[in-house]
Amino acid sequence: MKKKKTLFGRNLDLEYHYSESAVIVPRKFPFRFGKLSENHDHFAIIGTAFIKEGYPLFYDGMNEKGLCAAALNFPESAVYLPEKKDFYNVASFEIIPFVLSSCSDTSEAKELLLRTNITDFAFSKELSPTPLHWIFSDRTGSIVAEPRETGLEIYENPADVLTNEPPFPKHLENLREDFV
Repeated sequence: MKKKKTLFGRNLDLEYHYSESAVIVPRKFPFRFGKLSENHDHFAIIGTAFIKEGYPLFYDGMNEKGLCAAALNFPESAVYLPEKKDFYNVASFEIIPFVLSSCSDTSEAKELLLRTNITDFAFSKELSPTPLHWIFSDRTGSIVAEPRETGLEIYENPADVLTNEPPFPKHLENLREDFV
């Protein structure tokens, strides 16, 4: 069901900050994801990011088509894998711009993510991979992407909400217990 209005928000309840700020990435910004060729033809993105070496490390964002994304802490369950043949091999810090730059809705995001492997590539020696899971939302609903030992698990998200750890199936179980 398509909603008339959509709200997307998140809190960043950290006791420290990385000088994050509101960031607008224009359509022609030269993204390069993993070993994929540079992408200059993509959707514009607005979001919250930490800029490091001219690259936006997004916490959350929305593209010009209305697809939204947020990365949330997943320290006990995230598993990043080495490169896999026949997959898009993308680092955790690239997932938000990778999806938002090329997908116009959650259906396209799900298709792309099913062909994506989240690698253990670090942004730099100072910034190792952060253990994360992600929510992607638009007017039609939400999906959750979680990097696990078996690969990237994609879930339909009937609650349209995601928090930090635990894995999404446990969140749904907890919701059922609270509302039964």
